[in-house]
Amino acid sequence: MITTTTPTIEGKRIVEYKGIVFGEVIAGVNFIKDFAASITNIFGGRSGSYEGELIEARENAIREMESRAKRMGANAVVGVDIDYEVLGQGGNMLMVTASGTAVVVE
Repeated sequence: MITTTTPTIEGKRIVEYKGIVFGEVIAGVNFIKDFAASITNIFGGRSGSYEGELIEARENAIREMESRAKRMGANAVVGVDIDYEVLGQGGNMLMVTASGTAVVVE
């Protein structure tokens, strides 16, 4: 499946629009990762544990969006947008949403 942030795919022609498609992931961040991130926050630097969570959540949201597009009969998703939000009491949940337009290209 071709997935792109652009509205078109070079060398391909959109022949059918299937509709808007979404993939959502809500991931909890555990105490150990929170503790490690707080240490990084004190001493500076990047938080590898949070970055890993973010990367995994984003990849899962994109995969879910692609899976839903495939079930709609699409072979590509164009105009993809990724949104991030912190949820939950204390901000211990991460929500990642991927959205785009499911299309058939040839």
